[in-house]
Amino acid sequence: MSVSAVFIRRPVATSLLTVAIALAGAISFQHLPVAPLPQVEFPTIQVSASLPGASPETMASAVAMPLERMFGRIAGVTEMTSTSGLGATNVTLQFDLSRSIDSAARDVQAAINAASGQLPASLPNNPTYRKVNPADAPILLMSLTSDTLPPSRLYDAAASILQQELSQVDGVGQVSIGGSSLPAVRIELNPTALTKYGIGFDEVRAAVGTANSNRPTGEIATATEAWNLDTDGQLERAHEYQPLIIRYRDGAAVRLMDVANVVDSVEDARTAGFANGQPAVMVIIFRKPGANIIETIDRIRERLPYLRAAIPSAIDLDVVIDRSASIRASVHDVEMAMVISIVLVVLVVFLFLRDLRATAIPSVVVPLSLIGTFGVMYLLDYSIDNLSLMALTISTGFVVDDAIVVLENVMRHLERGVPPREAALRGAREIAFTVLSMSISLVAVFIPILLMGGIVGRLFREFAVVLSVAVMVSLVVSLTTTPMMCALILRRPDESRQQGKLARAAEGAFDWLHRHYERSLGWVLRHPRFTLLVAAITIVVNVQLYGLVPKGFFPQQDTGRLVGNIQADQSASFQSMQGKLAEIVDIVRADPAVETVVGFTGGQQGSSTGRMFVALKPLRERKVSGDVIAARLRPKLATVAGATLFLQPVQDIRIGGRPSGALYQFTLQGDDLGDLDEAAPKVLAKLRTMPILTDVNSDQMNGGLESTLAIDRDTASRLGVSTQMIDDALYDAFGQRQVSTIYTALNQYHVVMGVAPEFWQRPETLRDIYVRSNSGVPVPLAAFARIEPGTTALAVTHQGQFPATTVSFNLAPGIALGQAVDAINGAVRELDIPPSVRATFAGTAQAFQDSLANQPLLILAALVTVYIVLGI
Repeated sequence: MSVSAVFIRRPVATSLLTVAIALAGAISFQHLPVAPLPQVEFPTIQVSASLPGASPETMASAVAMPLERMFGRIAGVTEMTSTSGLGATNVTLQFDLSRSIDSAARDVQAAINAASGQLPASLPNNPTYRKVNPADAPILLMSLTSDTLPPSRLYDAAASILQQELSQVDGVGQVSIGGSSLPAVRIELNPTALTKYGIGFDEVRAAVGTANSNRPTGEIATATEAWNLDTDGQLERAHEYQPLIIRYRDGAAVRLMDVANVVDSVEDARTAGFANGQPAVMVIIFRKPGANIIETIDRIRERLPYLRAAIPSAIDLDVVIDRSASIRASVHDVEMAMVISIVLVVLVVFLFLRDLRATAIPSVVVPLSLIGTFGVMYLLDYSIDNLSLMALTISTGFVVDDAIVVLENVMRHLERGVPPREAALRGAREIAFTVLSMSISLVAVFIPILLMGGIVGRLFREFAVVLSVAVMVSLVVSLTTTPMMCALILRRPDESRQQGKLARAAEGAFDWLHRHYERSLGWVLRHPRFTLLVAAITIVVNVQLYGLVPKGFFPQQDTGRLVGNIQADQSASFQSMQGKLAEIVDIVRADPAVETVVGFTGGQQGSSTGRMFVALKPLRERKVSGDVIAARLRPKLATVAGATLFLQPVQDIRIGGRPSGALYQFTLQGDDLGDLDEAAPKVLAKLRTMPILTDVNSDQMNGGLESTLAIDRDTASRLGVSTQMIDDALYDAFGQRQVSTIYTALNQYHVVMGVAPEFWQRPETLRDIYVRSNSGVPVPLAAFARIEPGTTALAVTHQGQFPATTVSFNLAPGIALGQAVDAINGAVRELDIPPSVRATFAGTAQAFQDSLANQPLLILAALVTVYIVLGI
């Protein structure tokens, strides 16, 4: 008795089972999340620390290094990189795929606590961490613009309201704000006036700090009543600071307004942002690793009406870039491809069978097998993404095979005159083992993929499982629903029925095909040696072709978005960079394929760099891909003197936690910083000569201008001036030092002290700076120090705990990643690089090399697995 017999004899129960499979799959389909790819990102955490005014070298040695030593003791860290700039350090930790990001976060917090004793005491806040990959592209970008309010008010609304609300949305990893900074009271000191009155920077700082107070004051109580005590010690506006008395000189009060211009301004005057050419503040939203992009964006959009109502009505809040649009479109295209494949399969079946009743069976079985797969996908917590839908599309040809095998065998008995029910029983019994062996053999092919490690293995694991599940569901349906439908629907062929012209033409074509196949098969069987020789030659040729065919990682995607890094001359000031940014935004906006352009500069990323995000018009309007648009923008952007925009299409797969100006990275790491500084320019220059690479750039930023004060320590000591006094005076004058805090109901603002802008725009103004000695006498810097021009690093990068430089590159059209990797390795070997410098690929290029090394082993494992299964 066959397995199918009980289902053939009980058609009602079998029909209910079929309906149950269909309903389970259909309901699960409605609840499956939508994503571009399976959620298999490396757990990544970014740690940030700030010390306003500190140089990159200071941040690297005093802040980054203690943190890195502690982070290096955490289990499962696969990559640790840090970037230290002016006043800020960011450390990115990437963990093994097996690590839970929540448990990794607990370890990171413990390491931060352990390192706190080694960090500078002047650090204004403890380092903080976020579960976010800084190399990932934002999922949503919103702009705040206004015709009446200044950028500082826009930034205040974004930081006080939007950032807090959006950070609470499930799936959001980080909310960054760019384009301006928080409102602040700026004290713009006049060094000449300070010298006239004999006042030092430290006196002003102390006077402002003591005048603005927000301390507890207690209460007064009697036997029956109590009164809280309060003072008006909190000063919130610039005009309240102007009359503050700094000191008395000759019996007259010297007020703050006498030595400074006090204005309501911003904390950081060196920030700017543009959205479609209009000054704007940007809210940049990144997702948490592993979070579903579509669901996270939907949650954010649900809150938009509330967020618009929570900010002032004069502010326009708009979504300028939405990552979900391209994801939905790509998933829809794959869904349509799957539907088309089902229709084509059914048409081919009808073309060969030329029987509507027989065609109806695979027309039901094929969609049923695919729909039933959705139910298992829901139980496995999978998503509807490009890879899972591709697996279902490919499985269409597999699942129809089982149904066709059963159907053909039943039809064979019907043509011999056997009644439909008996034909179904005989046919299913005879073919059951064949169908089972076919399905298991197909599933066995994907067993090696299930055992693959790394990001590639995790990505294709869902592909392999979905395809295997579809085949197994098809096996169940073919042994239950298919024979039951054969017994109920099929009828014995009526040979007396007159065939139409189309049927006769098709029959003639099939007869011709059958005769020629029979003739060729007979010839092959009569010449076995020649046949085996051709098979051997084919195998050898394929092995040779495997080595010759260009190899890549994942095909470059057109997601409808571009991201770019702007690199200006490292000596560029913020004022010049602001003008270059506006010029670059206008050039990109002018391209007919561009819909939205957002760019910003300044802040923690420095004044000589900037970021840009570009949303392209739908593909049906622009007709060309994103990399073509980036290529045609390059010659136009080359006209901007002193600044370069490196554009790259945003990809759904971004491996590594290191932001860069291109898709692929080549890293140089050295024990000695001098050797690294010598090797990096050589590698950069060599790669720029290779025509197969484009957008070659480096994150090495050691060409910034520097004015070094060479201190005559003996003279300074004789005048009563210590090195710490000099550092404090310079920090007070040029470091945008936060000297007091203003507390409000929604946020905290700062009082920022520094010299007036006309005194920090050229190095010569250092001669106007005086340092108050121990005796209270102002001493000019020129009395004990001289200014020596030089160069300095604008950013210091570490990989692990060692200095590192990353050279990023994109590929020229038609070039595979494997070609570039081989060419770069060969070119670097020809260079004279110090032995202490280690050169390796990073990120996607490294993952490609790892996967390439496993490909032959994977193919061999698949063949061995299939042979074992067939042998069993």
